[in-house]
Amino acid sequence: MKPDLKDHYILVTGAGRGLGRHLALHLASCGAIVGAWDIDAPSVEETAALVQAAGGQAHAYTGDVSHPGTFTLVSDSFAKLGGRIDAIVNNAMVLKYGPVETVEDNLLSTMLDVGIKPVFWAAQALLKHMDKSRGARMINMASPVCNRGYPNTSAYTAAKTAIVGVTRVLAAELGPRNIRVNCVSPASVPTPGALGLNDKKEYERRTTTIPLRRLGTEEDNSNAIGILLSKEMDFVNGEVFNIDGGVAASM
Repeated sequence: MKPDLKDHYILVTGAGRGLGRHLALHLASCGAIVGAWDIDAPSVEETAALVQAAGGQAHAYTGDVSHPGTFTLVSDSFAKLGGRIDAIVNNAMVLKYGPVETVEDNLLSTMLDVGIKPVFWAAQALLKHMDKSRGARMINMASPVCNRGYPNTSAYTAAKTAIVGVTRVLAAELGPRNIRVNCVSPASVPTPGALGLNDKKEYERRTTTIPLRRLGTEEDNSNAIGILLSKEMDFVNGEVFNIDGGVAASM
């Protein structure tokens, strides 16, 4: 059973492909009006077109989520559609692994900027555009790297671990203002971006380490986020949900 998100205005970053695209399609199928945002214009326009072709409502936005001025422009524009923003899902991220000796300043700055800065800008956007009587929600994307040390992921881990910490702070700070802030932590989902980092043999190996003995899917992730955004989860705040088939529990 899908959650009822009818007339919910939800902004999704990193919606041009992979988990973000699937999430935009799923939320729209639950009745939400989706703001699909990505730095790549053709891909996010395609996402919006796919939503509309499926009978849903979506509006495409392009720009750098880490830039506060851009975040303000996009969130202001999206809020004008219905007079509010009900939720923001911070999904955008730069994926790049490598030994610590290969980490360069520009790459590290980009990963930290795209990973953590939008969490702050999203909080400000919700405070500005939320309907106080309805409340608002934010969901941030964590990762299994927050639970243990994975070699060659130092920059990525820095960004994702910071997201978890800020999520908990914002849950405590914004909860009294009727904003719920949570994380989801998807693991081993072979999206196009992830396949650029790990080959199929690596994913086959991972199935032997996952208690449920299968990889995650885009549906697993989208279903969990849809439920977290629903009215039925209104008392859940400051949590990190591991959508990982039991990996975190078995460590």
